[in-house]
Amino acid sequence: MAVLAAAVILIHLLWIVLVLVGVIWTRGRPVWTAIHLACLVWGIVVEVGPWPCPLTMLEDYLEARGHEHMAGASFILHWVRALIYPNAPYWLVTTAGVTACAIILAIYAWRAWVWWGNKDPRA
Repeated sequence: MAVLAAAVILIHLLWIVLVLVGVIWTRGRPVWTAIHLACLVWGIVVEVGPWPCPLTMLEDYLEARGHEHMAGASFILHWVRALIYPNAPYWLVTTAGVTACAIILAIYAWRAWVWWGNKDPRA
């Protein structure tokens, strides 16, 4: 179970990285853009809403089943977990996450505005 818990923690980190920097990859890729926008909306809903993140719940479940605690975790997993769950006030983490998502949504809005502005109305 400890290996599965570690895998879920790494997947969680990769998900967060996708949400934060996916906008770089999506330019000119409409399918990836749609996927990334869905990830952004999900990120905002989980941060602001009352629902827990399913990855967090799965991590907790696997750690409880394997009787694995952070005291016995590897050095790398310790720091990965610290990145995912920073030791900061909840309101600060939520504000930072929602602000980052709002900036990314603004980038998408700007891209859409430029794209629609460059359309030939005669076409």
